[in-house]
Amino acid sequence: MNLHHKILSARQHNGLTQEELADLAGLSVRTIQRIEAGETLPRSYTIKAIAKALGQRYEDLVAVADEEPVAPPAGSFLRDKHFLRLFNLSCFSYLIIPWVHFMLPNYLLKKENGLQEKTIELGRGMIRQQVYWTVSFHALLLLTLAYNLVQVMMLDNRSAHISYFWPCAAMYLMNAILIMKNASRIHRQLSK
Repeated sequence: MNLHHKILSARQHNGLTQEELADLAGLSVRTIQRIEAGETLPRSYTIKAIAKALGQRYEDLVAVADEEPVAPPAGSFLRDKHFLRLFNLSCFSYLIIPWVHFMLPNYLLKKENGLQEKTIELGRGMIRQQVYWTVSFHALLLLTLAYNLVQVMMLDNRSAHISYFWPCAAMYLMNAILIMKNASRIHRQLSK
């Protein structure tokens, strides 16, 4: 039996409502609801508070949780949050393959089943950002090339060219900031 099933069973065996257990454990009712639904993995101090409120030993609840790894159910808050964090990190593949890196997150999004609609929309938005970044990156490189060609061929000014390092560095830094902002956005939106 998983931890959330064990807590639910013990609460029902003691004849407690979720509200009563929340009061006894000093937790919110929503926390108890999420734990019993398997949407979240409680921290050790939360398990201790619940165990005390249920008249159970902490070790008994934890032993049950250690026997079986707790896999969040499909479409759950915790599973989607974990997926989006990894999904967002996959966008860093632009450091290795900047021209088609958005294909990796796109593949991950299509491969993952049972995601909530909100999670899918966030993922699609991040893929669109990466496609826009790729187009902007190439446009900036083409503008740099055009500027350098004009300087050399038309103005015969070889010393005024722009190194490709600076546009690349600026775009890479911009994308790293964008990915970090997405990580913050994931945390904020899925914590609601």
